[in-house]
Parts: sequence; C-alpha cells; structure tokens
Amino acid sequence: MNYEDYIADVPNFPEEGVTFRDITPLMADGPAFRSALKDIADFARDKEVDVIVGPEARGFIVGCPVAYELEIGFVPARKKGKLPRPTKTIDYGLEYGKSTLQIHEDAIKPGQRVLIVDDLLATGGTIKATIDLVESFGAEVVGAAFLIELEEFAARDKISDYDVFTILKY
Repeated sequence: MNYEDYIADVPNFPEEGVTFRDITPLMADGPAFRSALKDIADFARDKEVDVIVGPEARGFIVGCPVAYELEIGFVPARKKGKLPRPTKTIDYGLEYGKSTLQIHEDAIKPGQRVLIVDDLLATGGTIKATIDLVESFGAEVVGAAFLIELEEFAARDKISDYDVFTILKY
C-alpha cells in the first residue's frame, strides 16, 4: 500500500518554512490505517513484546490498536499531572523548552519487553525520554515504531542502540 497517498502535507505549519505531515487522512481511511497498524504489529511480533508504551497523545492513537492486535497491554506515558496514582517521572528538553513524562509506578514490571510506539520520529527527544523512563523500571526496550520519520533531524542517532521501524520516511 502506498501510505504517502494518505498523508496530507500542510506547508508553513506550525510556522513558516515547516511542512507538517498530517496523519489524520490515514486514520480516516479504515483499510489504510489498519494496514499501517498491522505493519507495526508484525514488526512487534518478531520482538516478543510484552507491552506497548505510547507517549502522549498521538502515541495513544497508534499504540493502543497495536497492543489490541497483539493481545497485550498498553501503557500511556503522560504529561505531568495527568495520572492519578504514584508515578515515575522524567524531565527532558524540547526544541523550545522542557517537558515531563510520567508512567504509573506499577505499570511496567522489571524484565518486560517493551515496544515504544508513536506517530512521528522527528528530533527524538520525546522518544529518548520515553526509553529512559521505561528502562528506569528495569524493563527492556526492544524497539520503537512510528508511522513517520523525518530524516532531516537524524533522531536515529539519539536512539541508535535500538531497533527502529518506520512506515514512511521524509
């Protein structure tokens, strides 16, 4: 399937000179979205994944159906203050500031095999922070999977020790 047919390019968003790769047309087409998610699930099957972790918010959109397909659990990595019970926390830098991710303290068990799933691999900051947070549980990150990778940012360099799968590269 040619997934590029389902990605809308939005020039000059969110700022002048940036082309936003909009995945909502892919999500709106049931067969195309299912096919992309199946491709990620097939990648995960080879890794014997125990649980999927998805960073807020689009990691939920992609990660939950992959976990469902694999009949395994999904763990959200949420922004600060969104989870009601005790959490493990990581602070990390963004291009324009700082952010925080949290996961419930009891969500991941030591030794579990974790696949991190998100919509986009751009600069790699959020994914690297998610990896570090997952590993703080004593779990093993067996890879990361994305719908889109923006190669110009060379994010793979930040996560070069991990197996990375992407559907589309720009």
